[in-house]
Amino acid sequence: MSSPLAAAWWGLLRRDLTLSARRLGELGNPVVFFAAVVSLFPLALGADTALLRQAGPGIVWVAALLSTLLSLEGLFRADFEDGSLEQLLLSPHPTSALISAKVLAHWLTTGVPLLLITPLLGVLLQLSLPAQAVLFAGLLLGTPTLSLLGSVAVALTLGLPRGGLLVSVLLLPLFAPVLVFGAGAVSSALLEMPVLPYFYMLGAELVLAVTLVPLATAAALRASLGS
Repeated sequence: MSSPLAAAWWGLLRRDLTLSARRLGELGNPVVFFAAVVSLFPLALGADTALLRQAGPGIVWVAALLSTLLSLEGLFRADFEDGSLEQLLLSPHPTSALISAKVLAHWLTTGVPLLLITPLLGVLLQLSLPAQAVLFAGLLLGTPTLSLLGSVAVALTLGLPRGGLLVSVLLLPLFAPVLVFGAGAVSSALLEMPVLPYFYMLGAELVLAVTLVPLATAAALRASLGS
């Protein structure tokens, strides 16, 4: 990464983090939603520890997926409305590299808070310590992939009046493999079976997303804005 590009990348990352810090109320919505969804399931399922442990991995991953969907709408919306997104596309730097900074800022402000409260929710769902560790590691690999995949769908529907619904429709099939492998790793840990194959798949998805998604998102933004 050249020096001018590195400066632009870090500047864009700092800008998005600063803007997010000024909207703490909006920033906390996905985290509150995530905690509320996971916390309500033990009340609905009762005190059956075995049932909670069996359903817990899927509950946490579905809640994380829905929380990510809730936060994705704002990934490019503010920049689109104030015109700065067009300036980003006109920048002499590679658009895909700049988009990676925006996606990283999104993950730092949405995915990381989810990770921080996951241990508490794991205790609530009666998960063992090894299963909680696997759940945390899986979310650490999976949530960046969710943010990356989400950026493509948001870019494609940016100019549409009801883009949020279309984002959900587009993303659910793409999110399914992350959900399956993430929840499967925790279920295997509960059964004392190998979990590394699930981590290999989550890691492979993340590597592919990091490599290809910024390019696809840049193309989608240009198509949406007619650039």
